[in-house]
Parts: sequence; C-alpha cells; structure tokens
Amino acid sequence: MSGDTITQLMPVRGRSAPDALADADLLTLYGHADRSQPRVRANFISSVDGSASAGGLSGKLGSPADKRVFDLLRQVSDVVLVGAGTVRTEGYGAMRLAPDASAWRTRNGLPEHPTFAIVSGRLDLDPASDVFAKAPVRPLVLTAASADGAKRAGLEEVAEIIDCGENRVAAAALIAALTSRGLRQVHCEGGPSLLGSLVAADQLDELCLSVSPSLEGGAGPRIVTAGDDPVDLRAMRLDHVLLAGSMLFTKYSRQKAD
Repeated sequence: MSGDTITQLMPVRGRSAPDALADADLLTLYGHADRSQPRVRANFISSVDGSASAGGLSGKLGSPADKRVFDLLRQVSDVVLVGAGTVRTEGYGAMRLAPDASAWRTRNGLPEHPTFAIVSGRLDLDPASDVFAKAPVRPLVLTAASADGAKRAGLEEVAEIIDCGENRVAAAALIAALTSRGLRQVHCEGGPSLLGSLVAADQLDELCLSVSPSLEGGAGPRIVTAGDDPVDLRAMRLDHVLLAGSMLFTKYSRQKAD
C-alpha cells in the first residue's frame, strides 16, 4: 500500500463481527516468539485526550478487559519493572499471579511467578510492606550507589539491591542488570518517568498502549515524562489493534538499527 492509503477497521463492512478472543488467542498475540532474545516491553493506558491517569491513578482509566490484558502481559514476562513512585501511588502488593497463570507458566518451562523489580534512586520503600513480605520471589531493587546506607541495609533483608549508576539509576544499566540475571523478557508497568528514561536511553522495544474511551480534561501526565533533552523521533510499527467495547488495545514495536 502507498503511504497515504487508508483502510477501515470498524464498523465491520460486508461480514459478521469477528469472534471474541480467548486467553489462548491473546497469549499468541502477546507471547514472545524467541525468549532467548532480550526484549523490553511497556504497558500503559491513556485517555483519548492523552492523560495517563484520572484523579492521579492510571487504574481509574481501566476496564475489566484492560485488566485481562494487564494480567496476561505479566504472565508472559520474566520480570515486571515498576518505578517506586508508581508502586506507592497505585498501591502495589506482592507480584503473585493467579493459580491458572502460574500453572501456564509451569507448563511452558517458566518459574511460577515473574520477578518484581522496583526502581528507586532514593530507596523510599517500606521493607515491611506486602511487596516484600508476601513476595513469592525475592524482589529486586534497582538503585544508585549513592543511595542512603541505612535504607539500603533495611531493604537488603527483604530484597536484592542492585546498583545501576552512581548518583542516579541509568536505564541502560538497569536493563543490563536484569538480562544478565536471565530476566530477558522485561515488562515495564510505569510510571511515566521510568518509561521516559527507557525511551531516552533507547531501551524500549515494544509499547502496549490501551486507549480508554474517556476524556480526563485535567492536567494529568502523558505516558512519558522526561528531562528537557529531546530525543530523535523513533518510528514504530503497529502490530495489532484489539477492541473491547469502545476501548482499544494497540501493540507497537520497532526495529533498532544494527
């Protein structure tokens, strides 16, 4: 097709509506064809007017279908990567999957649960929280070497602490730290600052973006926030578009230069 060709996805014309997708279909669409190759994926949601949250929470933009995709993306991942601010704001608990998801992972040669990796430059995390106390797999905390020593000592009791930079967490270093531990399928759930650092460091391979059929209308953040330094525009390839009610689920990927 030429660059200005337009096709219609919906309403469907001349045929019946497509069949509903089972979880097995979604796992085929979102699964990793080659798990030996490192891949960094992010999953975010946005309102139609570009806000990554409503009332300060991304979860308020979601739906049951969005939660279904959210859970399946965790299911196929080696590690779930989240910034400490998002862990606190969104009320994260332990990274524990449902029994059927754990059973699927076991059948496919994976550990029952993905590893939880939290990015925290200042180590502002509570070692007694459920994130650590109820974790089925010892979490990772990715931080800077200059982080507070007392906080580091407290968290070392419940997590593996990994330095990924001297005064700040470097995105390339944290991805290298994960992949060196065999955690090649990296799944980032936020927040916007963490995604911004991955984009700026050219570490993002794939974006799964849910578009909520709502207008936030306020001063909510974009899915990416970063510093003032611009990055080169990077073309993405649309892999698929799924529909649930009026919510869209898109998946974009890009090929890095050799």
